[in-house]
Amino acid sequence: MNPRTHRPGPARRALTALIGLLAALLAWSALPATTAGAQEGRLKGWGANDNYQLGGTLTGAKYKPVTIPGATGSDVDGLAAGYYHSLSLLSNGTVESWGRNAEGQLGIGNTVAQEQASTVTGLRGVVAVAAGNYHSLALLSDGTVRAWGRNSEGQLGDNSTAQRNNPVTVSGLTNVEAIAAGALHSVAVLADGTVKTWGYNANGQLGDGSTTNRTTPVTVSGITNARSAAGGSAHTLARRADGTVWAWGRGSEGQLGDNTSTQRLTPVKVDDITTAREISAGVYHSVARLADGTVKTWGYNAQGQQGDGTTTNRPAPITLDGATNIRAVSAGGYHTLVLDRDGKVSTVGYNNNGQLGDGSATNRTSLTTPVNSLSSVSLIAAGGEFSLAG
Repeated sequence: MNPRTHRPGPARRALTALIGLLAALLAWSALPATTAGAQEGRLKGWGANDNYQLGGTLTGAKYKPVTIPGATGSDVDGLAAGYYHSLSLLSNGTVESWGRNAEGQLGIGNTVAQEQASTVTGLRGVVAVAAGNYHSLALLSDGTVRAWGRNSEGQLGDNSTAQRNNPVTVSGLTNVEAIAAGALHSVAVLADGTVKTWGYNANGQLGDGSTTNRTTPVTVSGITNARSAAGGSAHTLARRADGTVWAWGRGSEGQLGDNTSTQRLTPVKVDDITTAREISAGVYHSVARLADGTVKTWGYNAQGQQGDGTTTNRPAPITLDGATNIRAVSAGGYHTLVLDRDGKVSTVGYNNNGQLGDGSATNRTSLTTPVNSLSSVSLIAAGGEFSLAG
């Protein structure tokens, strides 16, 4: 359940900030609650729609891709999928949201579910978004982070446990380069390579050596030179500049990748990965894209999300069969998406609500052929039991 979370470089950030400022000065007052782009209809979704996470009417699961109503197409720079809600980052630095909103995770000032994309209140200059089970995060071009939604475990980081229906500032964070959201916790990677976490910590997913919930960010022990992060249900991953991956938190399904099923309160190195370029975390499984375009998976595998033709848990990384020339990965609740350099999406794992997009509700233990009707895709995001592509 992870988005494109890496913060762009200084030149890109400056350009994004300038565009955002110009947009704010010239057109903000005229921006409608639901924004349409030049290629409206390009953003697609499939799988569960019981909470409008695909938008439109609640007509049950969608077993093949459908258009997200009201969502911008060509202007989308990022996607994030929570358990029941969705976010899209627009090139003008604003954010759209749709789906479940009982916990305020859409950030629109109320708790009414939205079947069409609506603009998150007051956000400008956003460069990355992330979605947890019931909360959302946005990284701004100035290096600060905003959060909204459920906060009962402190996952909004504002030194409270009060639900927020509009974005609030995460306490004490500056110079953030990347963000990630776990089920009930949040993660930020700073420019100096340290990692900050906050929220639920019963399994040590905050990595500070304790199992104490935190309502403001704490520093993860022993991580340096981090570049990106990912959050699962109760575990966390960090990718270092040297291409290694580190993990902490719940390990009972092998999701930490250290060839054990041991819970870790501080980071351990994932086995045999030295060239990671991207990481993602599902409920109990983990995924890494390597420099050569191949993919490694590890952890829970009861629905076949490891893609090795079995349903056997894997406590150390294995190669995802059939995944070559991959440019992006995303781990959903119990399924996995990969995007190749030809713009085609393939899927594997749990498929009870059609989240694999192959027209069926049959689980797949091997990577599917590319999802029908999708081409020229540049962004993917896997949610709880649904998938997004743009």
